[in-house]
Amino acid sequence: MTLNLDVPWVEKYRPKDFDDIVSQNIVINNLKDFVMSGNMPHMIFTGPAGTGKTSTALIIAKSLLKGDHYYRDLLELNASDTVRMGYVRGVIKDFVNQNMIIGEKSLKIVILDEADNIPNQVQQALRRIIEKTSNQVKFILMCNYINRIIDPIISRCAVFRFVSLSKEMIIERLKYITKQEKLKIPGKSSEDFFETLFFISGGDLRKAINTLQSAVALELLENLDINEILKISGFVDKPTLNDLFEAILAMDFIRTKEILIEVENFDSRNFIRQIIGLLPKLKIEQKEIIYLYNFLGKIDYRISQGADEHIQILALMAEIINKMSK
Repeated sequence: MTLNLDVPWVEKYRPKDFDDIVSQNIVINNLKDFVMSGNMPHMIFTGPAGTGKTSTALIIAKSLLKGDHYYRDLLELNASDTVRMGYVRGVIKDFVNQNMIIGEKSLKIVILDEADNIPNQVQQALRRIIEKTSNQVKFILMCNYINRIIDPIISRCAVFRFVSLSKEMIIERLKYITKQEKLKIPGKSSEDFFETLFFISGGDLRKAINTLQSAVALELLENLDINEILKISGFVDKPTLNDLFEAILAMDFIRTKEILIEVENFDSRNFIRQIIGLLPKLKIEQKEIIYLYNFLGKIDYRISQGADEHIQILALMAEIINKMSK
């Protein structure tokens, strides 16, 4: 059977109605009431990536905008890419003002994904537009970190918090897609495979589905090697991680450095997640473990600000080995 991989599975298996949304019962029940009442406020959906915020916003839009109105009266934007001052004052303002110009009473919906990446000054301009819009225009803002949204916008919106998905929920969804796509996963490796997809995803269902599709596209399932799945996702494979663990236990910084130099497709942030999993297995006092968690945060921040990844990771390894010697 030839699989059609042209369509992203995150779109193919995107929830079509409220009942398809995974593990967000409290939010969904409240939203159903708003949609059915026809008295929907501006809204903010906040929570981790891959928990159903965008899918829920699109379901609301499809429930309220029928037929051609869905394409004409919905403005969907990735705010981190497009929403700057000129765009707010131009495109968004023109869109929300169309009803007043042509005298229509139809509902319009503006969906802004990643709204927490909009600069504060631009958020102020957006706030003024939200203030002045008629009851026929509703905004749905989505963000991972609501503390990056200015208070004047938060105060004008109903806030809905999406919770992280459990491992069981994510694996159940992955198994459903596997069944629908008639994928053949070797039985003895099946559970390890799904556990690895969950680990790679970090609780992000969208990322888990994308990794599954990548594994299929690269033909990695027939002779399933979990280490190949880890490597294509930017993680260190298990044998290399074990070698690194032994080098750290031996407090051998030179060997640790040699192992890291040999790693290809190095993704520092993924590697930091793996190191967090190793720390409890090392012979380090609890107070030093707490210190290292704090130091990990500093390393992650430095890398996010453009510092050299390898230098920062080597500094982390040196600090871990230093704490083992105490």
